[in-house]
Amino acid sequence: MIPIILSTVFMNVCLAQLQTFSIQQATTMDTKLTPDFHIPAASLSVIPLLFMVLLIPAYDRVFVPLARKLTGIPTGIRPLQRIGVGLVLSAASMAAAGVVETRRKSVAVRHGMVDATAPLPTTVFWMGLQYGIFGMADMFTLTGMLEFFYAESSKGMKSLSTAVSMSSLAFGYFGSTVTVEVVNRASGGWLAGNNLNRDRLEYFYWLLAGLSVVNFGVYLACASWYRYKSTNVEVKKSEGLVVKIPVATN
Repeated sequence: MIPIILSTVFMNVCLAQLQTFSIQQATTMDTKLTPDFHIPAASLSVIPLLFMVLLIPAYDRVFVPLARKLTGIPTGIRPLQRIGVGLVLSAASMAAAGVVETRRKSVAVRHGMVDATAPLPTTVFWMGLQYGIFGMADMFTLTGMLEFFYAESSKGMKSLSTAVSMSSLAFGYFGSTVTVEVVNRASGGWLAGNNLNRDRLEYFYWLLAGLSVVNFGVYLACASWYRYKSTNVEVKKSEGLVVKIPVATN
């Protein structure tokens, strides 16, 4: 199970960017929601949570029943498939972030505001694209990880499943610091300046998108080697009977 855990770390490296560089981007954009109210840049990190609040019920009530009919799997798709979908969406989120940053910088150049301190005439809601996609990624990966670890761990270690997912998050944030430092040294300072309009943040996002694709390839190899435990799932019916449904190993 260790390679599966390690394959999710890089996704959390990408997550760290949404709470660091993305917030720095937001401070340079128009945060006006109404003429009298401005959205605090740091509050944009609530967008993935809003997507999860909306999508998790839809996933549970719509997607899982439909997928169950097609696959015959009680959970719709297997936990490792959920994690894989999340990793793909994570790469898509970083690619979207690169596109949004390119557009933001083009606005600065077009209006002659490369060195200006005033907000650029482009709405901060453009960043909702990368946040929203990552919210979906987090939903798939986090639920997949918890289900996978809890179902596949030995009986005495099931309570550690939450701690395992949090350790992936911790290593991801540490890895983010290392990644930024390495990229700055190797690129000659893509992210070293104090002016995002002159830095190369979009290159960094695209690099993370590419590395996420590589990470997904590694994950596919690890997931294909993994063999699920042979288990039976108990389903209680309304009549009070308990039916054991065999779950085939992968």
